Amino acid sequence: MTKQPMKNLFFGSMRNKQMFTRIIALVVFASVISFVLYEGTKKSVAIDADGEQLEVSTHAKTVADVLADANIEVADYDKVSPSLDTEISNGLEIKWEQAKKFVIAVDGEEKEVWTTEEKVADILADADVTVTEHDKLSVGLDEQLAEGQAISIDKAFGIVLVDGNKKEQKIWSTKQTVADVLKQNNVKLNEFDRLNTKETALVAPGSKVAITRVEKKVDTVQEEIDFAVEQKNDANLAKGEQKVVAEGAKGTIERTYEVVTENGKIVAKNLQKENVTKEPTKKVVAIGTKEAPKAAPVTVSRGATSTNDTSGAPAGGREFYVEATAYTAYCDGCSGITATGIDIRSNPGIKVIAVDPNVIPLGSRVWVEGYGYAIAGDTGGVIKGNIIDLLVSSKEEAANWGRRQVRIKVLN
Repeated sequence: MTKQPMKNLFFGSMRNKQMFTRIIALVVFASVISFVLYEGTKKSVAIDADGEQLEVSTHAKTVADVLADANIEVADYDKVSPSLDTEISNGLEIKWEQAKKFVIAVDGEEKEVWTTEEKVADILADADVTVTEHDKLSVGLDEQLAEGQAISIDKAFGIVLVDGNKKEQKIWSTKQTVADVLKQNNVKLNEFDRLNTKETALVAPGSKVAITRVEKKVDTVQEEIDFAVEQKNDANLAKGEQKVVAEGAKGTIERTYEVVTENGKIVAKNLQKENVTKEPTKKVVAIGTKEAPKAAPVTVSRGATSTNDTSGAPAGGREFYVEATAYTAYCDGCSGITATGIDIRSNPGIKVIAVDPNVIPLGSRVWVEGYGYAIAGDTGGVIKGNIIDLLVSSKEEAANWGRRQVRIKVLN
């Protein structure tokens, strides 16, 4: 081969290499220009990904596309702002909050809740769970929770509280013991107070808790002591007549009681001790035992005056007027024996009158206008004051006598 062809071959090869280099350079230049132009059309977007800040440039058309490009998977309960179908604009800020799972137990019944909220009150609101001021929560409404934490709620219900003699009231409780309910409502039991149930018993809706307020106190009082009555036989007094020899006087005693009240009413009064501060003085009464003289039979002789003769009253004696009725030895309720022991059925002719001993002493000898001489030897339930009852022999005679005012003389 000659030198000239070799030279031509060398220079031809060089020209081909230069051409290839120029082509490569042109392609690279075009690529760079295209890349610069492509990158220049991207939009800048800020992403707050659950607290982590990201800055991205993107050709994505919607928020959903941007999050997908950033490998952020949006679940059903996640919160995205603005919405996923919002078109991308330069400088747009996207906030994505990932939902967390919490467990809410209401009266022991659990349910899972997915929410982006962390404050207890907001979590419950998202779960459509309402609470009242009386409900019992395991955590405070203002507390912030971490994912997976549980909220326990005991729902309150109404019960009736009757405190002693106060008006019954409705109070609120959860699943608590009676003791807890009382403490929650600032109700204190005293030493002797009683409950209608045990303090350890659990209350239920509609329960009634009743307190009997029991008080025990010591009370010291002065009380009277009745005097005794001593009776002594006195042969100088007519049988049935009584005479006070010595007046009685009541004594005094100091008694100490334990007084028990329930709801303000006294239910027991127990004597603890007593001390006589003044001894009583007994009353002495003389009881007459002297038998009344038997009345002499009524006789009428020439020149003499019958005891039935009312034409003239005897001299002397205490004289006054009384209202007089008549009765027989066989009247209803009559025993036949007078208050002074006279057997009037065995002595049909005897003259006896029933009197009030406070006006005419029993055993007195009397003269009655229209009746004659008699013995005040009987008493009667209705014979009070200036009233006397005359013993007669028959009902007819008693009826004929009726009721009249007569003069009487008490002779001894």
